[in-house]
Amino acid sequence: MDRNDPTAATTRIVVDDLLRRIAAGDPDHIAGLYADGADWKLDWPESEHGRPATPWIRHRSSRADAAEHFRRLGEYHVPEEAATVVERVLVDGAHAVVFGEIRQTARPTRRAYRSRFALHLTVEDGLITRHHVYEDSLAVAQAFE
Repeated sequence: MDRNDPTAATTRIVVDDLLRRIAAGDPDHIAGLYADGADWKLDWPESEHGRPATPWIRHRSSRADAAEHFRRLGEYHVPEEAATVVERVLVDGAHAVVFGEIRQTARPTRRAYRSRFALHLTVEDGLITRHHVYEDSLAVAQAFE
């Protein structure tokens, strides 16, 4: 990140704030960082979106949708057994990519899983306008079967 680039500096501030808010676990507070009309996608086969076992997995576009996503994640996982490790955040202007590993336990099956992830975010006017997640969907699906 070019420290003299004000766009990159704002992007980094918003991404760091997002990560803090996710760690704190308040869905409405997390959603406050998202623009309505945000481009939110998860890298899962379309036929797998909206399955009863994993209802948080679907495309979203509003601030309310973002809050619902994080609420559903909390409902379907055991919070005391969750850990996300952020390994690196790369920033290029309005874009950021967060790399890490999610460690969760599926509440319905009590199966633990790990999933490597990359999260591509775009920040415009201090709000997140793109949220694209790339993760090991097979590991998640197997934990809920």
